[in-house]
Amino acid sequence: MSDGRYDGAGQPRRRPGELESEVLTTLWAAGRPTSPAEVLQALGGGLAYTTVVTILTRMVDKGVLTRAKAGRMFTYQPVADASGLAARRMLAQLERENDKAQVLVHFVGALSPAEENLLRAILTDDRSPAGDHEPG
Repeated sequence: MSDGRYDGAGQPRRRPGELESEVLTTLWAAGRPTSPAEVLQALGGGLAYTTVVTILTRMVDKGVLTRAKAGRMFTYQPVADASGLAARRMLAQLERENDKAQVLVHFVGALSPAEENLLRAILTDDRSPAGDHEPG
């Protein structure tokens, strides 16, 4: 989807965050540490290698990816799956708020009855949707 603007090569510009999303999808699909060249190849044409490296570096700086030395290059890997990253974003947002209780009250109040029941079940350890909930 385009915002109506084009880049220097006449290609539609990506929306904010769209390239990061595509990179994450590529890395999740790879299922292993991946080099910038492999990410570039998986994303197809239209990007410069330096653009991919810049995006990967920014995502490491944001805590979304890890970077490891592999010979003379770096490889990149997501720190979590999609639901794990969503949870990290929610926690980061909550940490920025002064009145966490009010934020949580509003959040729970906005849940559907089914979501509220699921949250209640998770909090009482009756059921874990992913089977990997750890009591905390």
